Amino acid sequence: MIAEIMKVSFKDAVDKMLSKLESWLDTIVLNIPNIIVAIIVFTLVIIISRYVNKLMKKLLTKTSLQLSMRRVIARFAAIIIVALGLFLVLGILDLGKTLNTILAGAGVLGLAVGLALQSALANTYSGIVLSYIKTIKNGDWIETNDFEGEVIDINFRATTLRQKDNNLVYIPNKLVVEGPVKNYSSTPQSRVILECGVAYGSNLRDVRSLTIKTIIDNFEIPETDEDVLFLYRGFGDSSINYEIRFWINSSSGLEVAKAKSEAMIYIKEAYDNAKIEIPFPIRTLNLGNQLDRFMPSESGDTGEESQVSQVK
Repeated sequence: MIAEIMKVSFKDAVDKMLSKLESWLDTIVLNIPNIIVAIIVFTLVIIISRYVNKLMKKLLTKTSLQLSMRRVIARFAAIIIVALGLFLVLGILDLGKTLNTILAGAGVLGLAVGLALQSALANTYSGIVLSYIKTIKNGDWIETNDFEGEVIDINFRATTLRQKDNNLVYIPNKLVVEGPVKNYSSTPQSRVILECGVAYGSNLRDVRSLTIKTIIDNFEIPETDEDVLFLYRGFGDSSINYEIRFWINSSSGLEVAKAKSEAMIYIKEAYDNAKIEIPFPIRTLNLGNQLDRFMPSESGDTGEESQVSQVK
């Protein structure tokens, strides 16, 4: 008896399943034209979105917006086209109820994702801000968050810098927006600062004249309020220290480093020709009578003082 009941129940379940499958198959067959149209429409939407992306980039080149900002706007335009195409496809497939369910679930899902991806969203928003402002743009040489280099890209996640050694540094956009930024490219010139020292026996006026002349003769100094600035900084342990500052027509940190290196070569050559000494560090040791134990005097005079005055 129980076996017959189970057999009947199983048969009913199979019949219901087959009936359901048949209804699904009928629905699919009836909707084949809609499915084909939906596939064609979605394919056209993808093609149109790519065309819109390229067209927006081309149109925005005529504006004063930065390259990174033009890319952001073009990407958003392409995303909007794809989203509209997706809604159109759902309408063709007669999935209005499904669309409402997706929209309702998207709100809840968006809230959960927003809470989970606060850092990523902050970087995205900061990337949009960096793309819009004109104080930082591609090609600028900047210093931020203890890194220095040329800005080569600003995307939704990070700002990419190329350093002097050609290494790439990816800094999260949030840190760039919130932290201090030093932009060397904000002006067309950069200042080179070089420190050095000369011996105490040098004629300081001659040193100053020769150093300034060496810089002017070997560098193309732009016209500024201060062409070449020479300042003595103080009396050091073994030298009189000075600082010389001059401008060059470049906003690149790498060019500043090269100019500083060349200036060192020219100044050293000029000092060698003029017999001006850049002294080594010197230490004076006064051993007093303690040296008599190791260096006995031939005259036997134990009161004679021995001294090592300079040890380089």
